[in-house]
Formats: sequence, structure tokens, C-alpha cells
Amino acid sequence: MSRQNYLFTSESVSEGHPDKICDRVSDEIVDAYLALDPGARVAVETLVTTNLVVLAGETRCAQEIPPSRLEELARAAIKDIGYDQDNFHWEKSDVKIYVHPQSVDIAQGVDAAGNKDEGAGDQGIMFGYACNETDVLMPAPIVFSHRILEDMAKKRKSGEFKGFGPDSKSQVTLEYQNGQPIRAASVVVSTQHDEDLSQDDVRELVRPIVENVLPDGWMCPDEELYVNPTGRFVIGGPDGDAGLTGRKIIVDTYGGAAPHGGGAFSGKDPTKVDRSAAYAGRYLAKNVVAAGLADKCTIQLSYAIGVSKPLSVYIDTHATGRVDEDAIAAALLDLVDLSPRGIREHLALSRPIYARTAAYGHFGRTPDADGGFSWEKTDLVDSLKAALGAS
Repeated sequence: MSRQNYLFTSESVSEGHPDKICDRVSDEIVDAYLALDPGARVAVETLVTTNLVVLAGETRCAQEIPPSRLEELARAAIKDIGYDQDNFHWEKSDVKIYVHPQSVDIAQGVDAAGNKDEGAGDQGIMFGYACNETDVLMPAPIVFSHRILEDMAKKRKSGEFKGFGPDSKSQVTLEYQNGQPIRAASVVVSTQHDEDLSQDDVRELVRPIVENVLPDGWMCPDEELYVNPTGRFVIGGPDGDAGLTGRKIIVDTYGGAAPHGGGAFSGKDPTKVDRSAAYAGRYLAKNVVAAGLADKCTIQLSYAIGVSKPLSVYIDTHATGRVDEDAIAAALLDLVDLSPRGIREHLALSRPIYARTAAYGHFGRTPDADGGFSWEKTDLVDSLKAALGAS
């Protein structure tokens, strides 16, 4: 039996964290290619450091994008995040571009030809997860960690929080009793700031945000609220630490509350199952929990490069299921085609919808009218209940 009483911690990082800058730039490039060609192939990584941005990777598109346009996209993303500092500036930083055509060997494995359907863009394992701890069917620690930083960013960009920089991190530890969260045991927030703000100044700005994000009565003891615990965070962003695409995969997903297959999302078009199958796993798991079939659900999918069908589908309801797991798996496979093409078409993933995913989590978000976050829909609930005889 799993533990029922414990502390559990998740962390998040803001859109101005060096790694998240890279995710945003890479996903802006994915969107630009998909806007031109829904069948585009994109795998572009970004590196940032002091006054330098490097783009590298492979693409294939009906209409190629010139390097000058890729540079414009990178600069616009960095400007929107809020970097105009001496040692990392959206306009003044150097941008190097090393993007080349996709390998023909990879292309022949992925492309449909004759009787062969589109294959997965690579081998790998992907996980989806959902639980009933929050209204968005996500683990509570990661949800609160994201919301703290998202609220801080909104206040910084609106001018309400003067003196805050774009780079920040949060960490929320919750106490669980009988398997459910009941309060915050501790909260850590570190944020870049101007020279003239003291640690106490920053703390008093951050405290009400934390209090507003947490449910009533959940605030941690004052001595367990840690704000800029080193005392000073003036040098931040890529001038403080270099960033790379795909280094915040636990922040992007479930905050450590569920397994992760290891593949990052950002910078990849939806033929890459690292991204699309992880979204499908979340979609299926969320619908299982939303249908009341289980309180928790983990789904694992596996693929081989060039092969269209998943090699395995595994479901675990963590002893909370009200229906047999094999029956749930069979019902899901009847409802959704889990081939790379099937996932992409069911969730309408071949659209420019990815830059918005680059910060504050890919999951637990609200579906957008233009198809963004389509994997957060719960439109399988009625069909699942009917298939499984659940009320």
C-alpha cells in the first residue's frame, strides 16, 4: 500500500529562467514552421548565455524560413519575456544560427509511403498522469508552484512590481494526510531584482502572492517562507547561468509526482512522439480521472522509430480504480488511435500552438479556442462511461 501521510515537493521556474528562454525561442520556431506548413519537421535547440543566443537543429518545410527571420523570432521572444539588461539584451545580444535540413535517413522512417503509415519520429517511452488533487486534475505542488511565478510575471510586466527581473524560481512543499494535500509545509521563492530592493522588500512583495495562490488556511508558517534565501539575486538570467532547451522536463510535466520518459517537448514538431505521445498520455489519463474511473491514473506509451503503432500501452490506477485497468485500456484504444498520425489528428496538433506551452507547465492548462492545449479537453468522459458501464 502506498504511503498516506508525507511531505511532497515540486518546483517551477519562470519564463525568464535561462532554460525557459530557450524553450520559448525553440517553440516560437516550431510555430513559425507549422504556420507555413502543417507537415513541417522541426527539431531546433537553443542555447543562451551572456549576450549570446545560439540556434541549432534540423528542419524540413514546404517553404524554408531564412536565418534572418529565425533571428527576428528569437529577439522578439526575448523582448516579450522582458530582457533588456546590459549583459543579456533582446536587441544587442549576438544571435548565431546553425539550422540545416533534416536527415533523409530520419525522414524515410517517419514519412508515409505506399502502404506504410507515418512512423514515430524516434523510439522512446512517454507517460501521462492525472489525479483529483486539484480542479485541473494535476498534483497540487506543481500547480501552486506554477501559479506563484505566473502571478509574479503578470505583476512584473504590468509594472505593479517595479524592480523585479524576469528570472525566478519557486518550490512548494505540501503536507499530505490520507493521501490528500492539507497545507503548505514550506514555500521557497527566488526572484531576480534591482540593486535597490532589499531581501525584506522582496519578501513583502512575494508574500501576498503566495497567500493568494494557496487555498485558505494553507499558508506555511512564516519561518518556512523562504524568499531569496541567499539574500541577493541581482545577477540573473543567462548572465548568471547558461540555458538550454529541454532541461526542465519535470517542471514541464508533473513536478516529480509521476514518471517521465526523459524526452523533452520544446523545439519539436508533433511528429516527434516525445511531445505528441506525452500529450496523448495526459489526455487519456485526465479523461479517466474526469470520468470518475479512478482518483489517480498513470499511462505509459512506447514507440519505435519508423513504426506507426505503439509497442505497448500500460495503465496504472494506483489502487484507486473503480473499473478493471485492462478494461479501461481497451476502451481507450477503441476511442483514440495512438499512432503518431492518429494522435496528431485527434488532438489537432499540427498547428502553431506551442510557444504558449513553454512556461508554467504543459499540463493543467485551459484549452484555447484555436486548439492550444487540446490535450486538456475532457471530451472522452461520456464515451468512456458508456463503454465501461460507469455512471
